[in-house]
Amino acid sequence: MAFKTEFPFTLPKGYIDPDGNLHRHGVMRLATAKDEIIPLQDYRVQNNRAYLVIILLSRVITKLGDLPVVDTDIIENLFSTDLAYLQEFYRRINEEGAPKIHAKCPACQYEFDVDLLGGGDGRVVGQGG
Repeated sequence: MAFKTEFPFTLPKGYIDPDGNLHRHGVMRLATAKDEIIPLQDYRVQNNRAYLVIILLSRVITKLGDLPVVDTDIIENLFSTDLAYLQEFYRRINEEGAPKIHAKCPACQYEFDVDLLGGGDGRVVGQGG
């Protein structure tokens, strides 16, 4: 099984671009040490520590709908519900790893793990036959 570094997500509300298009589906990659250090040097973070999350998310979100890039302007204009969702999503994938749940098929008793963040290739990690 390959090491997973990108995780798809769906925003609860979605970003509305200047043309009125809604963008809800995106991809976030795992953060690097550089992703967490570089924003600390930004004057916006030095003036307002709360801005750290804006810069950090703009660095690790690699895709949002059909947008060509995800920058700080886009993150700034997310609904607060979506910003909170992305902060929690970031925390889960970077601090805890992808959560899984163990399940068993009631029909055939096949046991498997399901990635709760979803977005994988559809395969399950089985323990049975």
